[in-house]
Amino acid sequence: MSGPARPIRDTHDMIAGMSPVRRPGTWVFVTSDDPKLRAEAIATIREPEGLSLIVPAELAPGGLEMAQITLQVHSALDGVGLTAAVATALADAGIPCNMVAGHHHDHAFVPAERGDEALMILEARAAASD
Repeated sequence: MSGPARPIRDTHDMIAGMSPVRRPGTWVFVTSDDPKLRAEAIATIREPEGLSLIVPAELAPGGLEMAQITLQVHSALDGVGLTAAVATALADAGIPCNMVAGHHHDHAFVPAERGDEALMILEARAAASD
């Protein structure tokens, strides 16, 4: 029986294998200590200004609604180049991108109205690395 897949560190392999997927829903970034928002957050980080949360857009109306694109490659935390490749590909198309790294995957948050376009750009970038 094999164990979990090892994280990928090679830049080319991370980019070629990113397999981006747009997750359902839209998200907003907020600063709050509200327990309800904390319970619904998909990510948090403590900053000097307070607790930053990424929450479903319907819980914090009025913020910039973002689409979440998950890069399905199990990238190593010390891997180099994946974030740069994603950010550059999206920046070249004029798409803002906020990257969030999880333990297993990286997630790109882009304005919701450009989510499908961003997904196509990232799919093309991965294919170009094959």
